[in-house]
Amino acid sequence: MTFAIYPSLEGKTVFVTGGASGIGADIVRAFAAQGARVGFVDIDEAAATALTDELASAAVHFARCDLRDIPALRATFADMEAALGPAHVLVNNAARDDRHPWEEVSPDYYDERIAANLRHMFFAIQAVAPGMIAAGGGSIINMGSNSWWEATGGMPVYTSAKAAVHGMTRSFARDLGRHRIRVNTVVPGWVMTERQKALWVTPEALERHRQRQCLPDLVEPVHVARMVLFLASDDAAMCTANNYMVEAGSI
Repeated sequence: MTFAIYPSLEGKTVFVTGGASGIGADIVRAFAAQGARVGFVDIDEAAATALTDELASAAVHFARCDLRDIPALRATFADMEAALGPAHVLVNNAARDDRHPWEEVSPDYYDERIAANLRHMFFAIQAVAPGMIAAGGGSIINMGSNSWWEATGGMPVYTSAKAAVHGMTRSFARDLGRHRIRVNTVVPGWVMTERQKALWVTPEALERHRQRQCLPDLVEPVHVARMVLFLASDDAAMCTANNYMVEAGSI
């Protein structure tokens, strides 16, 4: 595959949550390859160190942060802004699709899953929006999921959180649009990350999934990263308040 270069991303400051592995790591790689300054947060220090060593760039900055801790999120984003400058782009990628039977969900578990999959996105936007307003615009990309579109079972708190992302995106697109800040949702299908392969990929599951897709190839993290790049770039200048599907036609 031959991919596009977006001159408008060169030198831009990009913040990515959950950037150490999976889809997030490919997003960090993709922005770094465009010449952007990338700050990413994660709780997995070993994976983050491996990624920064791989990229070997002074323009890529890692900060450890548990995004469920909102004061820590705010402090970490302030530190990244001091190091890299205000964010022109925010990618709200961090999430965790742990399975959970609905019968066993306690109020504490519910709250923790919402904190892990939704709440931090709101406060990340709140943290970066003033800098984007001062700069005259920006792009915010929230990561959704096609799991709730497909009526996937076995993880109802996760799918509830991901469905809520779409409402949050559209509301922020309205509130921030007058400042030329674009807010969109990228909707991945079943992406072949190492986590998915280790926990849930089986020959039988893959065959069932291929039957759902219009395209025969499986979705890889790089495919999602390319959509994120487009939405961050000036090429997407009139794209906001919408869902951008990267799921090979599986819905």
